[in-house]
Amino acid sequence: MSLNIFGLDIGTAQFKMSYGDRILNEHNCIATSGREMVAFGDEAYDMFEKAPTNIKITFPVKRGVIADIEDMHILLKNFYLKINGARRPGRMTDFYIAVPNDVTEVEKRAFYELVVRSKIKCRHILVVDKPVADAAGAGVDVSRAKGIMIVNMGAGVTEVSVISFGGIVVSNSVNTGGDRMDESIIHAVRNEYNLEIGKKTAERLKQELAFVGKGEEKTFPGFGRNVLTGLPVSARISSRIICKAISEPITMITDKVRMILENTPPELSADIIKNGIFLTGGVSQIPGLKDHLFTETEIQVNMTQRPAESTVRGISLIAEKAEFNRLAYVPEERFA
Repeated sequence: MSLNIFGLDIGTAQFKMSYGDRILNEHNCIATSGREMVAFGDEAYDMFEKAPTNIKITFPVKRGVIADIEDMHILLKNFYLKINGARRPGRMTDFYIAVPNDVTEVEKRAFYELVVRSKIKCRHILVVDKPVADAAGAGVDVSRAKGIMIVNMGAGVTEVSVISFGGIVVSNSVNTGGDRMDESIIHAVRNEYNLEIGKKTAERLKQELAFVGKGEEKTFPGFGRNVLTGLPVSARISSRIICKAISEPITMITDKVRMILENTPPELSADIIKNGIFLTGGVSQIPGLKDHLFTETEIQVNMTQRPAESTVRGISLIAEKAEFNRLAYVPEERFA
């Protein structure tokens, strides 16, 4: 691949950029004091819930769409410089951007305009539908394969899509993902233990204790503030509480998968039965989720390698291989 080609996948929680054989994957957040940037990416996230009042931590993407374009411009510029290192691509830079499918055309164009209006000198700026990039990153030959179901489970949104010959046949999303699970965990821990925890602690409890279906009950320490005394305390949190907390979001995701299957044309349904369902996104790594979806749908479920980076790896493949080039487009040409 040309070293001047960049792939971009802007998620609710994570900002992913590819450049050559490198992939940058950091938290999509920024720390500011007044009008000055203090930190960005993982460094800014380390300050989240710990920073003094004069430092503001913000997340410019909400539920899969760009909510703060100014902060997003700052982040794009700094991530771009970070992945470049000392190299200077110059005027011949190409950008391939993944965009969610189940959003408005205005929201789609915001991802494209983000790069267009940046100070990065670009030769070409192309858009790739995220489910298609996901499938490519999962190892599917998207230019030929038919009847492929992709379930991308992100932090803010779960997008369920059926693609055929590189195009999207059916797609829909539900505003449920890792963030909704974290919120449910916070409420569950407060109700069960009278313990007020932060989002980062909830995320850690999810990583350590969450599973779907049957599993061995275990505990993990949770630190926070006692809601009755106001004092800092710790408690051993049971996996039983965490699994119960995430059950509703998991059910919402499962229902969306079933709905898409019910709305898939019969001929493509046969292909999905043959090829299976492909899971991508960080949330897909919760233990037992794969088996749960198989039980609910009676269709083989495939896990992908490094599922959180599936989209950005797929963008790199689409940019690199000539037979995939038609899958990238300029918004003006597609929607003229």
